[in-house]
Amino acid sequence: MLTRAAGMVAAFAAGLALVVGAILVVRHLTAPSKPELPVIPENRRLSVESAARACAPLSVPLLAAQIDAESGWRPDADSGHAQGISQFSPATWKEWGQDGDGDGKADVWEPRDAIPSQARYMCHLYDVVKAVPGSGTKTGATRLALAAYNAGPNAVLRARGIPEILETRGYVDKIMNDLLPKYRKSEEKYQRSEAKHAGRAAASPSDPSSAPPSSDPSASASGASPPATRQP
Repeated sequence: MLTRAAGMVAAFAAGLALVVGAILVVRHLTAPSKPELPVIPENRRLSVESAARACAPLSVPLLAAQIDAESGWRPDADSGHAQGISQFSPATWKEWGQDGDGDGKADVWEPRDAIPSQARYMCHLYDVVKAVPGSGTKTGATRLALAAYNAGPNAVLRARGIPEILETRGYVDKIMNDLLPKYRKSEEKYQRSEAKHAGRAAASPSDPSSAPPSSDPSASASGASPPATRQP
């Protein structure tokens, strides 16, 4: 009698374990996956890195986050009143657009022109908002410069801060609270990866700088001086 009861308990425990295991598997499969970090498209990286050197307040993650918010990295983005990857209005482009790729013309649809123009304009806006309350901190100045990029510098000057425009406030918050932190992490990850690759390349036997000195006796036998060692 005890043996039969023990068997029933064991069977019940085994069945319960199977049910719990199935629930855990289903929960794992249906759980939302952790979103991947956004990345700078490889064909835009050189332009962004170069543009970020335009002035001290700029950075690669900031310009990348701004481009993401403006156009989602689409060179053909057209909102009806702003155009290109950096979303310049025709009037603003006429004043601030520049030839970045050296082909002799400033083209709002060409990212190699638009991205450095975006950086140049942002540097100007950082100077404009210095007179606005709240610009004394790096974060405050960046928020105001972004607001000026979206709504125009005059709107920020009139409001003495970020204007009460729903689109502008949403734009600034999206970049500062969502996209910028993600692009910072993404850029840190990219730089770590690049450093790792550089370390591997330096340690590779195929690297001429790591090759042992030549043991060819012909040089000393002929009386010629040995080749000079290449400086790192």
